[in-house]
Amino acid sequence: MNPASASSIPITLLVWDAPNIDMSLGSILGGRPSSASRPRFDALGRWLITRAGPDTEPEATVFTNVAPGSTDFVRPWVEALRNTGFAVFAKPKIDESDIDEDMLTHIRSRHEQGVLRQLLVASGDSRAFREPLEELVTQGVEVTVLGFREHASFAVNSGVLGFEDLEDIPELFLQPLPRITLETLPPEGAWLPPLRPLSALLRHSLTEPIP
Repeated sequence: MNPASASSIPITLLVWDAPNIDMSLGSILGGRPSSASRPRFDALGRWLITRAGPDTEPEATVFTNVAPGSTDFVRPWVEALRNTGFAVFAKPKIDESDIDEDMLTHIRSRHEQGVLRQLLVASGDSRAFREPLEELVTQGVEVTVLGFREHASFAVNSGVLGFEDLEDIPELFLQPLPRITLETLPPEGAWLPPLRPLSALLRHSLTEPIP
């Protein structure tokens, strides 16, 4: 059931942009996130309940694309989300199709119903979300962007939108993310591990520079 057809009591709405967050996390990790490095949605749900407080109902939604041939991989993840209490909007990945407009349609729908009090958007996509989210703030909705500060500068530097780093949510990740950069080096220095094994050199022409 579309959660937008549910109760009319005031809500704190979490909208999770799965493709964008996966891309940002992969950039931090230097490769595709493993099951151990992915966020724990049970921890996210508990945090959302606390964030909603006594005056609003928490509502959690995950938006994702499903590429052809990936259903066997995606299905257990989707079912786990639904069993945790998250609604899931899944859309076939066809050509350049994405879910940005679907996310915005859902947010607008809940706002037009007069129930949206607080909005939490997990995404670093400035192009899709900056202007619509800032407009919601002018209409009295408290809006916070959840993401990684390295990939959500539009929210980090905004004088209008709130921002919360995903790694600051308790127990969302089982282990610290490798987020040391040249801009955040500690005084004693830090190791920056390789982003791929040396054996990757063998898969490239000796005259072809690795990008």
